[in-house]
Amino acid sequence: MPPIPPVTKALLLINVAAFFIDALAGRLLTQFFALWPLGDRFMPWQVVSYGFLHGSIGHLFFNMLGLWMFGSELERVWGQRRYLQFYFASILAAAAIQLVFNMMLDSRWPTVGASGGLFGLLLAFGMLFPNRTIMPLFPPIPMKARTFVMVFGGLELFFGVTGTASGVAHFAHLGGMLGGWLMIRYWRGQPPFGGRGGNGRGGGGRRDHIRRVQ
Repeated sequence: MPPIPPVTKALLLINVAAFFIDALAGRLLTQFFALWPLGDRFMPWQVVSYGFLHGSIGHLFFNMLGLWMFGSELERVWGQRRYLQFYFASILAAAAIQLVFNMMLDSRWPTVGASGGLFGLLLAFGMLFPNRTIMPLFPPIPMKARTFVMVFGGLELFFGVTGTASGVAHFAHLGGMLGGWLMIRYWRGQPPFGGRGGNGRGGGGRRDHIRRVQ
């Protein structure tokens, strides 16, 4: 197993530490740092801090597994700064979408988890390495990365619209993918943005490099 890049390693350690501190403190961190619906308990920092909290050990494990699987590769390709920009863009977009849907549904429950950032990373992995074969845990069927992204994106949309698997922030996951997609288009200077691509660090030069190394 290759060494874990520094930013991905730091994110893993912060998430794990936050989970155990929160558990030992009787979910005190959740009270202040989870993403609460707009109202008395909402604070601006929660649009970022919620992404470092988790509701259960299983929730933490699968998010950290995905962060290691997809984030490590993307950090090596993009570098630390661009990787962090992308990750937090996905976290923020997921928070924005979740706040909107909480308001529409009049939900009073908080949201926690790195899943918004993870789904953004998943989308980026599928875009940069579309033909890379991966083996998900569920279902254990090998598939190309782009197929994996489409399957999971479609499932999240279906579950969100139908209300299946309640208690999971499906639209926040989709928001993370949207934020990641917009960030990549911003780097490439593609609509709805313009004039930013072609610098070799996410623009045309980087895409050509990715195609050669696949």
